[in-house]
Amino acid sequence: MTYLAKPKLHHPSLAKNRVGYTRRDYEGKISTLCAGCGHDSISAAIIQACWELDIEPHRVAKLSGIGCSSKTPDYFLGNSHGFNTVHGRMPSVLTGANLANRELIYLGVSGDGDSASIGLGQFAHVLRRGVNMTYIVENNGVYGLTKGQFSATADKGSKSKRGQANNDTPIDLASLALVMGATFVARSFSGDKQQLVPLIHAAIAHAGAAVIDVVSPCIAFNNHSGSTKSYDYVREHNEAVNRLDFFPQRDEITAEYGAGEIIEVRQHDDSVLRLRKLHAEYDPTDRVRAMAYVHEHAARGEVVTGLLYVDPEACDLHRQLNTIDEPLNTLGAAELCPGSAVLEQINASLR
Repeated sequence: MTYLAKPKLHHPSLAKNRVGYTRRDYEGKISTLCAGCGHDSISAAIIQACWELDIEPHRVAKLSGIGCSSKTPDYFLGNSHGFNTVHGRMPSVLTGANLANRELIYLGVSGDGDSASIGLGQFAHVLRRGVNMTYIVENNGVYGLTKGQFSATADKGSKSKRGQANNDTPIDLASLALVMGATFVARSFSGDKQQLVPLIHAAIAHAGAAVIDVVSPCIAFNNHSGSTKSYDYVREHNEAVNRLDFFPQRDEITAEYGAGEIIEVRQHDDSVLRLRKLHAEYDPTDRVRAMAYVHEHAARGEVVTGLLYVDPEACDLHRQLNTIDEPLNTLGAAELCPGSAVLEQINASLR
């Protein structure tokens, strides 16, 4: 058997970002996914976004569950912290890590099976608690590792590779994220890097629960005529509500998009989301209208993409629990065990 490895030496002329890293420094191992898999495009978008944001790889914690999508963290940010959890349990592990060390940047990578089936309860609760993270769902509508059965996100009426139609009502993860209180909700397409990279920029900068549902075609089992998550179908039925430019505090990262009405949303850290609205009536700060808009267009067979909702005044779990600014994993015995007198005061306050 032949094993391929990426060369460790980089060409000296490769461009470096502000913290001294080349784009190659944000890569991981060689992908073992099928050639043309949409998940590899998402990995490339994450690599590009982290390099452009000048993020030091060791400041990132990437967590995943089980499935084709959950293999992908091995293919980006090879020098970051990583944890591959059991099926559907990634959100609770991410929550615990975030509570222990708030200084890391948390990337949760999951799939439609991992998040919409066995992990549905965990997906819902991590959002309503407002854990500060970027949660990326690589959504292909099938179970690729077990040969292409429909997942819970498969659209009703969509056909399998063998011609069988799905009769079950689908779970729309973007709509569920809106209902459960996520403060940043977006949908994108793995084949649209120009849209996806700025969305990842903005999600990482957002101080709260950020979800990006990315339609990512499975070329082995769900890229045929009759599938609603194939490359051709999404390209033909994509309804983009806006295009996004992201401006960090220090300087601009721009992308070339078509002309249109512009709305700027300033976030907690003074970064700016500049939305070029393709639909003048769409308001990304109206949660209820966003839910209605997604469902209205889904009924027409359209895949709504872009920034669906953002709350610039988001409140994360640490703020809700009023934890101290210092990461909990750095506290010593004196801070964690202040003595019986303090414990008695705490107990008295609860009586």
